[in-house]
Amino acid sequence: MQQIFNFVFKNSYRLLFLLLLFLSFVLTIQFHSFHRSKVISSANFFTGGIYERLNSLAEYIRLKDQNEELALENARLKMLIFNIKDSTLLPKLDSIKGVKKVNIIVSKVIHNAYNSHENYLTINSGTVQGVQSDMGVINSAGIIGIVDKTSENYSTIISILNVKSQINAKIKKTNHFGSLVWNGKSTGFVQLIDVPRLASVHKGDTIVTGGQSVIFPENIGVGTIDKIYIDNLTNYYTLDVKLFNDMTNLGHVYIIKSKDRDEIINLEKQGDE
Repeated sequence: MQQIFNFVFKNSYRLLFLLLLFLSFVLTIQFHSFHRSKVISSANFFTGGIYERLNSLAEYIRLKDQNEELALENARLKMLIFNIKDSTLLPKLDSIKGVKKVNIIVSKVIHNAYNSHENYLTINSGTVQGVQSDMGVINSAGIIGIVDKTSENYSTIISILNVKSQINAKIKKTNHFGSLVWNGKSTGFVQLIDVPRLASVHKGDTIVTGGQSVIFPENIGVGTIDKIYIDNLTNYYTLDVKLFNDMTNLGHVYIIKSKDRDEIINLEKQGDE
């Protein structure tokens, strides 16, 4: 213990200098958006490389499970083909309304956080691949989240398991809208709030994206209604929605950009001006 005190006393000026340097660095990042964005971009690049190597190891361990998932996916695709009346016709690749092939970027989740109230994912695609902030992220089962920050080859995603996430969604059979949020409790459930009382809701009804934003096209799967509550303060329904996705086990994802996104954003900016 005495040696520690002697070391601190002997190097007190150097330690004070390092402390002040660190504080000035933190304050510069906190109060200057340009410096903050550069640090975030650099951090994405550094941590992205680490996450990708760890993910490669985890994928090797999970090869058997992934092969089983691919087999199931192939079975579903074959079923779609076999149910077409004219078996010589191939199904359209563009199954998502408002999205063309050029509007879809295939990527992979290399880091998945789901243990906090503000969860983020990291994917191995960035600005080089055409990823931009505020793009929607989905997979074959449903929605995943929204692109937050990007570097050249990596991006962070605000997961739907994030208390700050808020996405327009609706009851598929009635088209009644609400806001999709997460209460921070279970990784298997999100909540659809502000659903009007006049809506006909039943356990098992399907919830999909509402299409009232430029982020997600309409009718992307979310989940099914599990429980129904009435908010005594607003007199609206709050619905517990069981997710189609297992958000604790994600692999390949699709980043989507609506073909009308830029036109709508520019038009809304003109309205604000």
